[in-house]
Amino acid sequence: MKITFYGHASLGIEVGGKNIIVDPYITANEKAKHIDIMQLKADYILITHAHGDHILDVEAIANNTGATIVSNAEITGHYEKKGFNVHPMNHGGSWNFDFGKVKYVVAHHSSSFPDGSYGGNQGGFVIEGEHKNIYIAGDTAVTFDMKLIPMRTKLDLAILPIGSNFTMDVEDAIIAAEFLECDKILGYHYDTFGYIVIDHEDAVKKFYDKGKDLMLLEIGASIEL
Repeated sequence: MKITFYGHASLGIEVGGKNIIVDPYITANEKAKHIDIMQLKADYILITHAHGDHILDVEAIANNTGATIVSNAEITGHYEKKGFNVHPMNHGGSWNFDFGKVKYVVAHHSSSFPDGSYGGNQGGFVIEGEHKNIYIAGDTAVTFDMKLIPMRTKLDLAILPIGSNFTMDVEDAIIAAEFLECDKILGYHYDTFGYIVIDHEDAVKKFYDKGKDLMLLEIGASIEL
């Protein structure tokens, strides 16, 4: 399983011979100007919630690739009306896709489209594929619901927001990692805007002091599990 960071909360995942894009917000991100979305491969686009900084490039990528959009029923309904291929999900539900298993799990945030219309309940994803399991938290506060995830799935990686203001901060992300029983963390949703700028060295040290490994990737960089 290969995971690429495209800035903010945008990810690329290669698993089971398929390509997944998560929450594509790239073309308006000054820090990600070197990423050409027309060159991205996508069989699926996973969307955690409807905010503009998570869906900006969904339609362009889906039009270019024919990708299936996976999200909650309200978000997929929105895109289905526009003619896109979709797969609706909701909290607690799982589906076996051709690349692996996906479960849509609880997140604590808000969700509305840029025009103010209802975007359903925000969520996160647990993906099991190629004998590796990852958790993509989406935008969320730390929550006791995270304790439920390792009761079903032993995680190899947790992808957690760490920028504070709109989501949990570094200290709460450490608590989340403990709830998830996962010591390998990829941080995201930081530095894009002034509200969420973090001290990288301090963040890494705080995780290290708790016996955990926080990875902060350069935009366009990848890790393999």
